[in-house]
Amino acid sequence: MRYRIAVIPGDGVGPEVVEEGVKVLTAAGDAYGVRFDFKFYPFGGDYYLEHGEVLPDSALKELEGADAIYLGAIGHPRVAPGVLEKGLLLRLRFHFDQYVNLRPVRLYPGVETPLRGKGPGDIAFYVVRENTEDFYVGVGGRFKGESHRAGLEVNRRLYRLRFSLDVAVQGAPGEVAYQLGIATRRGVERVVRYAFELCKRKGLRRVTSVDKANVLGDVYGLWREVFSEVARDYEGVEAEFAFVDAAAMWFVKNPERFQVVVTPNMFGDILTDLGAMIQGGLGLAPGGNINPGGVSMFEPIHGSAPKYAGQGVINPIAAIWAGQMMLSHLGEEAAAEAVDRAIGQVLREGKTLTKDLGGSSSTSQVGDAIAAKIH
Repeated sequence: MRYRIAVIPGDGVGPEVVEEGVKVLTAAGDAYGVRFDFKFYPFGGDYYLEHGEVLPDSALKELEGADAIYLGAIGHPRVAPGVLEKGLLLRLRFHFDQYVNLRPVRLYPGVETPLRGKGPGDIAFYVVRENTEDFYVGVGGRFKGESHRAGLEVNRRLYRLRFSLDVAVQGAPGEVAYQLGIATRRGVERVVRYAFELCKRKGLRRVTSVDKANVLGDVYGLWREVFSEVARDYEGVEAEFAFVDAAAMWFVKNPERFQVVVTPNMFGDILTDLGAMIQGGLGLAPGGNINPGGVSMFEPIHGSAPKYAGQGVINPIAAIWAGQMMLSHLGEEAAAEAVDRAIGQVLREGKTLTKDLGGSSSTSQVGDAIAAKIH
Protein backbone atom coordinates (compact mmCIF):
# COMPACT_ATOMS: atom_id res chain seq x y z
CA MET A 1 0.00 0.00 0.00
CA ARG A 2 1.03 3.59 -0.60
CA TYR A 3 -0.03 6.45 1.69
CA ARG A 4 0.08 10.23 1.37
CA ILE A 5 1.38 11.65 4.63
CA ALA A 6 1.31 15.41 5.28
CA VAL A 7 4.23 16.28 7.55
CA ILE A 8 4.26 19.47 9.64
CA PRO A 9 7.58 19.48 11.56
CA GLY A 10 6.67 22.74 13.31
CA ASP A 11 8.82 24.61 15.80
CA GLY A 12 11.74 24.07 18.14
CA VAL A 13 12.61 20.40 18.45
CA GLY A 14 9.71 19.40 16.21
CA PRO A 15 11.81 19.03 13.03
CA GLU A 16 14.39 16.91 14.89
CA VAL A 17 11.93 14.38 16.28
CA VAL A 18 9.92 14.24 13.06
CA GLU A 19 13.09 13.44 11.12
CA GLU A 20 13.61 10.38 13.30
CA GLY A 21 9.96 9.43 13.03
CA VAL A 22 10.11 9.54 9.25
CA LYS A 23 13.31 7.48 9.38
CA VAL A 24 11.61 4.74 11.41
CA LEU A 25 8.43 4.82 9.33
CA THR A 26 10.54 4.39 6.20
CA ALA A 27 12.38 1.45 7.75
CA ALA A 28 9.09 -0.20 8.73
CA GLY A 29 7.70 0.46 5.28
CA ASP A 30 10.71 -1.11 3.60
CA ALA A 31 10.41 -4.19 5.80
CA TYR A 32 6.67 -4.67 5.36
CA GLY A 33 5.92 -3.42 1.86
CA VAL A 34 4.39 -0.08 2.87
CA ARG A 35 5.20 3.04 0.85
CA PHE A 36 4.86 6.64 1.94
CA ASP A 37 4.65 9.84 -0.05
CA PHE A 38 5.72 12.41 2.54
CA LYS A 39 4.87 16.02 1.77
CA PHE A 40 6.38 18.59 4.12
CA TYR A 41 4.68 21.83 5.13
CA PRO A 42 6.44 24.83 6.74
CA PHE A 43 3.69 25.92 9.13
CA GLY A 44 4.66 27.08 12.59
CA GLY A 45 6.09 30.10 14.33
CA ASP A 46 8.61 31.12 11.67
CA TYR A 47 5.99 30.88 8.93
CA TYR A 48 3.60 33.02 10.96
CA LEU A 49 6.24 35.68 11.65
CA GLU A 50 7.14 35.86 7.96
CA HIS A 51 3.68 35.67 6.40
CA GLY A 52 1.34 36.98 9.10
CA GLU A 53 -0.94 33.93 8.97
CA VAL A 54 -0.78 30.57 10.67
CA LEU A 55 -2.46 28.17 8.24
CA PRO A 56 -3.67 29.36 4.81
CA ASP A 57 -7.08 28.16 3.63
CA SER A 58 -5.48 26.77 0.47
CA ALA A 59 -3.17 24.56 2.52
CA LEU A 60 -6.04 23.34 4.66
CA LYS A 61 -7.86 22.31 1.52
CA GLU A 62 -4.76 20.50 0.27
CA LEU A 63 -4.42 18.60 3.54
CA GLU A 64 -7.85 17.10 2.94
CA GLY A 65 -6.21 14.85 0.35
CA ALA A 66 -3.78 13.30 2.84
CA ASP A 67 -4.24 9.87 4.38
CA ALA A 68 -2.87 11.21 7.67
CA ILE A 69 -1.05 14.19 9.17
CA TYR A 70 2.22 13.83 11.10
CA LEU A 71 2.96 16.79 13.39
CA GLY A 72 6.16 17.58 15.28
CA ALA A 73 5.51 20.36 17.79
CA ILE A 74 4.34 23.96 17.81
CA GLY A 75 5.28 26.88 20.04
CA HIS A 76 7.61 29.79 19.30
CA PRO A 77 9.20 32.19 21.82
CA ARG A 78 8.41 35.19 19.59
CA VAL A 79 4.75 34.28 19.09
CA ALA A 80 2.18 34.97 21.80
CA PRO A 81 0.73 31.88 23.50
CA GLY A 82 -2.50 30.75 21.87
CA VAL A 83 -1.82 32.06 18.37
CA LEU A 84 -0.27 28.86 17.02
CA GLU A 85 -2.25 26.54 19.26
CA LYS A 86 -5.59 27.93 18.08
CA GLY A 87 -4.57 28.78 14.54
CA LEU A 88 -2.88 25.48 13.73
CA LEU A 89 -3.49 22.68 16.21
CA LEU A 90 -7.09 23.42 17.18
CA ARG A 91 -8.00 24.50 13.67
CA LEU A 92 -6.82 21.18 12.27
CA ARG A 93 -8.67 19.24 14.96
CA PHE A 94 -11.92 21.08 14.33
CA HIS A 95 -11.65 21.21 10.54
CA PHE A 96 -11.04 17.47 10.24
CA ASP A 97 -13.50 16.64 13.03
CA GLN A 98 -10.81 14.76 14.97
CA TYR A 99 -13.11 14.14 17.89
CA VAL A 100 -10.94 11.52 19.63
CA ASN A 101 -7.62 12.31 21.25
CA LEU A 102 -6.09 8.91 21.99
CA ARG A 103 -3.14 8.73 24.35
CA PRO A 104 -1.66 5.40 25.46
CA VAL A 105 -0.12 5.41 28.93
CA ARG A 106 2.28 2.46 29.02
CA LEU A 107 5.52 1.86 30.88
CA TYR A 108 8.02 0.01 28.70
CA PRO A 109 10.37 -2.50 30.39
CA GLY A 110 13.67 -0.80 31.16
CA VAL A 111 12.09 2.61 31.81
CA GLU A 112 11.91 4.00 35.33
CA THR A 113 8.71 5.43 36.77
CA PRO A 114 8.60 7.84 39.71
CA LEU A 115 5.95 5.61 41.31
CA ARG A 116 7.55 3.43 43.97
CA GLY A 117 6.89 -0.26 43.58
CA LYS A 118 5.21 0.01 40.17
CA GLY A 119 6.36 -1.67 36.98
CA PRO A 120 5.28 -2.24 33.38
CA GLY A 121 2.48 -4.58 34.47
CA ASP A 122 0.95 -1.79 36.54
CA ILE A 123 1.00 1.06 34.01
CA ALA A 124 -0.74 0.03 30.82
CA PHE A 125 -3.94 1.84 29.87
CA TYR A 126 -5.49 4.19 27.31
CA VAL A 127 -6.93 7.66 27.78
CA VAL A 128 -9.66 8.59 25.29
CA ARG A 129 -10.04 12.35 25.47
CA GLU A 130 -12.95 14.13 23.79
CA ASN A 131 -11.23 16.52 21.38
CA THR A 132 -13.66 19.05 19.89
CA GLU A 133 -15.95 20.29 22.68
CA ASP A 134 -15.78 21.35 26.35
CA PHE A 135 -13.92 24.59 27.09
CA TYR A 136 -11.85 24.34 23.90
CA VAL A 137 -14.58 25.56 21.56
CA GLY A 138 -13.47 29.12 22.32
CA VAL A 139 -16.73 30.61 23.61
CA GLY A 140 -15.84 33.40 25.99
CA GLY A 141 -14.83 37.00 26.37
CA ARG A 142 -13.71 39.85 28.61
CA PHE A 143 -15.34 43.15 29.50
CA LYS A 144 -15.12 46.07 31.90
CA GLY A 145 -17.94 47.71 33.79
CA GLU A 146 -20.79 46.81 36.11
CA SER A 147 -23.04 45.12 33.57
CA HIS A 148 -22.72 43.65 30.13
CA ARG A 149 -24.91 41.86 27.63
CA ALA A 150 -23.10 39.71 25.11
CA GLY A 151 -24.48 37.74 22.20
CA LEU A 152 -22.25 34.79 21.50
CA GLU A 153 -22.18 32.47 18.53
CA VAL A 154 -19.91 29.57 17.77
CA ASN A 155 -20.02 27.87 14.39
CA ARG A 156 -18.28 24.56 13.96
CA ARG A 157 -18.53 21.79 11.50
CA LEU A 158 -20.08 19.67 14.23
CA TYR A 159 -22.75 22.03 15.50
CA ARG A 160 -24.17 25.53 15.47
CA LEU A 161 -24.83 27.06 18.86
CA ARG A 162 -26.08 30.47 19.88
CA PHE A 163 -25.87 31.94 23.34
CA SER A 164 -27.27 35.04 24.91
CA LEU A 165 -25.36 35.89 28.05
CA ASP A 166 -26.44 38.45 30.64
CA VAL A 167 -23.77 39.31 33.15
CA ALA A 168 -24.47 41.66 36.04
CA VAL A 169 -21.48 42.41 38.21
CA GLN A 170 -22.60 44.31 41.28
CA GLY A 171 -19.97 46.44 42.92
CA ALA A 172 -17.23 45.09 40.65
CA PRO A 173 -16.44 47.75 38.04
CA GLY A 174 -13.20 46.06 37.08
CA GLU A 175 -12.52 43.63 34.28
CA VAL A 176 -14.44 40.36 34.00
CA ALA A 177 -13.58 37.27 31.94
CA TYR A 178 -15.76 34.26 31.18
CA GLN A 179 -15.42 30.95 29.34
CA LEU A 180 -18.13 28.43 28.54
CA GLY A 181 -17.76 24.66 28.43
CA ILE A 182 -19.93 23.00 25.80
CA ALA A 183 -21.11 19.40 25.58
CA THR A 184 -23.52 18.02 22.99
CA ARG A 185 -25.25 14.68 23.25
CA ARG A 186 -23.87 13.66 19.86
CA GLY A 187 -20.35 14.73 20.76
CA VAL A 188 -20.33 12.84 24.05
CA GLU A 189 -22.01 9.74 22.64
CA ARG A 190 -19.56 9.18 19.83
CA VAL A 191 -16.39 9.56 21.93
CA VAL A 192 -17.77 7.35 24.70
CA ARG A 193 -18.74 4.71 22.16
CA TYR A 194 -15.21 4.89 20.70
CA ALA A 195 -13.84 4.18 24.20
CA PHE A 196 -16.04 1.10 24.63
CA GLU A 197 -15.15 -0.17 21.16
CA LEU A 198 -11.45 0.32 21.94
CA CYS A 199 -11.92 -1.65 25.15
CA LYS A 200 -13.46 -4.55 23.22
CA ARG A 201 -10.86 -4.40 20.44
CA LYS A 202 -7.97 -4.56 22.92
CA GLY A 203 -9.54 -7.41 24.91
CA LEU A 204 -9.95 -5.26 28.03
CA ARG A 205 -12.87 -5.24 30.45
CA ARG A 206 -13.24 -1.82 32.13
CA VAL A 207 -14.03 1.73 30.99
CA THR A 208 -13.70 4.56 33.51
CA SER A 209 -15.55 7.82 32.89
CA VAL A 210 -13.87 10.91 34.38
CA ASP A 211 -15.80 14.14 35.04
CA LYS A 212 -16.67 16.72 37.71
CA ALA A 213 -20.42 16.27 37.77
CA ASN A 214 -20.62 16.92 41.52
CA VAL A 215 -19.83 20.61 40.87
CA LEU A 216 -20.43 21.24 37.16
CA GLY A 217 -23.71 19.39 37.06
CA ASP A 218 -25.11 20.60 33.76
CA VAL A 219 -22.35 19.94 31.27
CA TYR A 220 -20.93 16.89 33.04
CA GLY A 221 -24.37 15.70 34.12
CA LEU A 222 -25.08 15.23 30.42
CA TRP A 223 -21.73 13.46 30.08
CA ARG A 224 -22.68 10.97 32.84
CA GLU A 225 -26.13 10.41 31.43
CA VAL A 226 -24.84 9.60 27.95
CA PHE A 227 -22.03 7.41 29.32
CA SER A 228 -24.58 5.33 31.24
CA GLU A 229 -26.75 4.96 28.15
CA VAL A 230 -23.87 3.81 25.95
CA ALA A 231 -22.56 1.43 28.62
CA ARG A 232 -25.79 -0.58 28.43
CA ASP A 233 -24.86 -1.58 24.87
CA TYR A 234 -21.66 -3.31 26.04
CA GLU A 235 -22.55 -6.27 28.20
CA GLY A 236 -19.49 -7.74 29.86
CA VAL A 237 -17.59 -4.43 30.00
CA GLU A 238 -17.50 -2.86 33.45
CA ALA A 239 -18.43 0.84 33.45
CA GLU A 240 -17.44 3.09 36.34
CA PHE A 241 -17.30 6.79 37.22
CA ALA A 242 -14.51 8.83 38.83
CA PHE A 243 -14.30 12.52 39.61
CA VAL A 244 -11.26 14.10 38.01
CA ASP A 245 -9.51 14.93 41.29
CA ALA A 246 -9.93 11.35 42.47
CA ALA A 247 -8.74 10.05 39.09
CA ALA A 248 -5.54 12.11 39.39
CA MET A 249 -4.93 10.59 42.82
CA TRP A 250 -5.52 7.04 41.56
CA PHE A 251 -3.25 7.59 38.53
CA VAL A 252 -0.47 7.91 41.10
CA LYS A 253 -1.60 5.50 43.81
CA ASN A 254 -3.08 2.62 41.78
CA PRO A 255 -2.55 3.06 38.03
CA GLU A 256 -3.15 -0.67 37.55
CA ARG A 257 -6.84 0.04 38.22
CA PHE A 258 -7.26 1.70 34.83
CA GLN A 259 -7.73 0.06 31.42
CA VAL A 260 -9.61 2.58 29.27
CA VAL A 261 -10.32 6.08 30.58
CA VAL A 262 -12.73 8.39 28.74
CA THR A 263 -12.77 12.05 29.67
CA PRO A 264 -13.94 15.49 28.54
CA ASN A 265 -11.44 17.64 26.70
CA MET A 266 -9.90 19.77 29.44
CA PHE A 267 -9.61 17.04 32.06
CA GLY A 268 -8.04 14.72 29.49
CA ASP A 269 -5.50 17.36 28.55
CA ILE A 270 -4.37 17.63 32.17
CA LEU A 271 -4.54 13.95 33.15
CA THR A 272 -2.53 12.77 30.17
CA ASP A 273 0.43 14.94 31.16
CA LEU A 274 0.31 13.19 34.52
CA GLY A 275 0.08 9.93 32.61
CA ALA A 276 3.18 10.89 30.63
CA MET A 277 5.16 11.36 33.83
CA ILE A 278 4.27 7.97 35.26
CA GLN A 279 5.24 6.27 31.98
CA GLY A 280 8.70 7.82 31.99
CA GLY A 281 8.30 11.40 30.82
CA LEU A 282 7.03 13.52 27.96
CA GLY A 283 9.69 12.09 25.66
CA LEU A 284 7.78 8.79 25.74
CA ALA A 285 4.24 10.11 25.30
CA PRO A 286 2.50 9.99 21.89
CA GLY A 287 -0.97 11.10 20.88
CA GLY A 288 -3.42 10.64 18.05
CA ASN A 289 -6.11 13.12 16.99
CA ILE A 290 -8.51 10.72 15.35
CA ASN A 291 -11.48 10.91 13.05
CA PRO A 292 -12.28 7.23 12.43
CA GLY A 293 -13.76 8.07 9.04
CA GLY A 294 -11.58 10.97 7.98
CA VAL A 295 -8.12 12.52 8.16
CA SER A 296 -6.37 11.90 11.48
CA MET A 297 -3.25 13.55 12.92
CA PHE A 298 -0.49 12.03 15.04
CA GLU A 299 2.05 13.84 17.24
CA PRO A 300 4.19 13.64 20.36
CA ILE A 301 2.37 15.38 23.19
CA HIS A 302 5.40 17.37 24.32
CA GLY A 303 5.93 20.96 23.29
CA SER A 304 8.53 22.56 21.05
CA ALA A 305 11.14 22.97 23.87
CA PRO A 306 12.93 25.83 22.06
CA LYS A 307 15.84 25.91 24.53
CA TYR A 308 16.85 22.43 23.36
CA ALA A 309 16.34 23.00 19.65
CA GLY A 310 19.27 22.16 17.42
CA GLN A 311 21.26 20.41 20.15
CA GLY A 312 20.36 16.84 19.19
CA VAL A 313 19.50 15.91 22.77
CA ILE A 314 15.73 15.60 22.67
CA ASN A 315 14.10 12.18 23.00
CA PRO A 316 12.43 11.21 19.67
CA ILE A 317 10.56 8.16 20.97
CA ALA A 318 7.28 10.00 21.55
CA ALA A 319 7.29 11.08 17.90
CA ILE A 320 8.34 7.60 16.74
CA TRP A 321 5.59 6.04 18.84
CA ALA A 322 3.11 8.52 17.32
CA GLY A 323 4.21 7.24 13.92
CA GLN A 324 3.56 3.72 15.15
CA MET A 325 0.04 4.77 16.12
CA MET A 326 -0.41 6.19 12.63
CA LEU A 327 0.60 2.86 11.08
CA SER A 328 -1.94 1.06 13.23
CA HIS A 329 -4.64 3.58 12.34
CA LEU A 330 -3.91 3.03 8.64
CA GLY A 331 -4.40 -0.70 9.12
CA GLU A 332 -0.70 -1.63 8.79
CA GLU A 333 -0.65 -3.71 11.96
CA ALA A 334 2.41 -5.84 11.14
CA ALA A 335 4.54 -2.74 10.55
CA ALA A 336 3.08 -1.07 13.65
CA GLU A 337 3.90 -4.08 15.82
CA ALA A 338 7.45 -4.11 14.44
CA VAL A 339 7.97 -0.48 15.46
CA ASP A 340 6.54 -1.19 18.91
CA ARG A 341 8.89 -4.16 19.35
CA ALA A 342 11.87 -2.11 18.19
CA ILE A 343 11.11 0.69 20.65
CA GLY A 344 10.79 -1.85 23.44
CA GLN A 345 14.05 -3.57 22.55
CA VAL A 346 16.04 -0.33 22.51
CA LEU A 347 14.58 0.77 25.84
CA ARG A 348 15.05 -2.62 27.47
CA GLU A 349 18.69 -2.86 26.36
CA GLY A 350 19.40 0.62 27.71
CA LYS A 351 22.42 1.18 25.48
CA THR A 352 21.03 3.97 23.29
CA LEU A 353 19.12 6.44 25.42
CA THR A 354 18.84 10.22 25.49
CA LYS A 355 19.68 12.29 28.54
CA ASP A 356 16.14 12.34 29.93
CA LEU A 357 16.31 8.54 30.29
CA GLY A 358 19.76 8.55 31.87
CA GLY A 359 21.79 8.05 28.68
CA SER A 360 24.07 10.17 26.52
CA SER A 361 22.92 9.27 23.01
CA SER A 362 21.77 11.85 20.50
CA THR A 363 18.33 12.21 18.99
CA SER A 364 19.49 10.71 15.69
CA GLN A 365 21.32 7.83 17.38
CA VAL A 366 18.09 6.74 19.07
CA GLY A 367 16.26 6.91 15.75
CA ASP A 368 19.01 4.91 14.08
CA ALA A 369 18.90 2.25 16.81
CA ILE A 370 15.12 1.77 16.52
CA ALA A 371 15.27 1.67 12.70
CA ALA A 372 18.09 -0.91 12.89
CA LYS A 373 15.99 -3.17 15.13
CA ILE A 374 13.25 -3.18 12.49
CA HIS A 375 15.70 -4.12 9.74
